[in-house]
Amino acid sequence: MYRHQRHIYDASRKFYLLGRDQLIARLDPPPCGTILEIGCGTGRNLIKIARAYPGRPCFGLDVSAEMLATARQSVERAGLSDRIALKQADATAFEPVALFGSAGFDRIVISYALSMIPPWQAVVEEALRRLSPGGELHIVDFGDQSGLPAPFQAVLNRWLALFHVTPRRDLAAVLDDIAGAAGTSARTQALYRGYAALAMLRSAA
Repeated sequence: MYRHQRHIYDASRKFYLLGRDQLIARLDPPPCGTILEIGCGTGRNLIKIARAYPGRPCFGLDVSAEMLATARQSVERAGLSDRIALKQADATAFEPVALFGSAGFDRIVISYALSMIPPWQAVVEEALRRLSPGGELHIVDFGDQSGLPAPFQAVLNRWLALFHVTPRRDLAAVLDDIAGAAGTSARTQALYRGYAALAMLRSAA
C-alpha cells in the first residue's frame, strides 16, 4: 500500500493525524535515555524526537520496506543518521538486542499504528515487555469519537477505511487490562472530543 503513498504520506496526513506533537512534548526521556518508535513509517516523528531531545539514541522499526526506504532518506537529509537507527521487524514479536544492540528502551512510541495492525493488542504487550525498568510507553491514535457528531463520524470512518484504518474505540479499556495484567497502570486522555486518544503506560521500576 505504501509503495506510492510514502512519497506524499507526511504532506497528506499532517492535517488529520492529530496529537503527535503533544506526544513528543510529553516524552521527557532521561539524559542519554533510549527511544524506540514502533511503526516509525517515514521517520517524521523520530526526526522531531531526535531534535527535541539531543543526546538520546533513537531507534525505529517498521514492517514496510518501502516506508523504511523513505525514512532512511529523510533521516539522512536531516543529518541524523548517527542518532537514528532503523530496522525492519514485526511489531508483535521483535528482538531488540539483535536489531539494535539494546535490551530495552526508556521510551517507546506508537503513533497511529495500532489502528492499522489487526493484532494491535499484541503490539502493546510486546512494547511493554521491551521497556527498561521505569520506562514509559506513549501511544497516540484515533479515539472513540464519543464527542463527535454522527455525520462527521460516518464520513471520517469511511475515509479511514479506504486506507485500511480501524479506530480502536476500546483502546482505553484494553490498555487498562493489559497494564493491569503487567502489574502497572495506564493513563488515557481523549483529545478533540474523542477524535484522538493519548495514552501512557509505565513499566515497573
